[in-house]
Amino acid sequence: MEDLKNIIRDINDFPKKGIVFKDITTLLSDGKSFHRMIDLIAHRYIGMKIDQVVGVEARGFILGSALAYKLGTGITLVRKPGKLPFRTLRKTYDLEYGTDTLEIHEDAFVAGSRVIIADDLLATGGTMAAVVDLVRECGAEVVECTFMAELEFLEGRKRLPDGKVYSLLKF
Repeated sequence: MEDLKNIIRDINDFPKKGIVFKDITTLLSDGKSFHRMIDLIAHRYIGMKIDQVVGVEARGFILGSALAYKLGTGITLVRKPGKLPFRTLRKTYDLEYGTDTLEIHEDAFVAGSRVIIADDLLATGGTMAAVVDLVRECGAEVVECTFMAELEFLEGRKRLPDGKVYSLLKF
């Protein structure tokens, strides 16, 4: 995994001073590395009867779409308010500097659907906790929350369902 970790570039003081931003675009743009990353994550779910992958705006759409393709499922999108055309369920959650809101179509799943939720990076866990709530409100079972990378020092997994978090790369 070190070779994949080393492709991700650090950007100091972005988006504000004191933050070291993990720029995943370098991994995504390297075809061989991107393919390997998707294969490694998808392999975990083969044989687990996953009905749907949920992709979280915006970089989760990339990971989620590729995983859905590999697993032979569809993808459900979780978006910022006003971006989905049908009736939605909405969840507002706290950020360190304010609040944010996400939406999902209210009919996104057949009741009891087994889903994985995909996003690029697990940091504090606030966004993913909100998505877990939305998915459950729609009547689906969260099999696991899966991430390309996790910033372990932020302890985001503590905000998510115990035993239902997988991160390929850990920083």
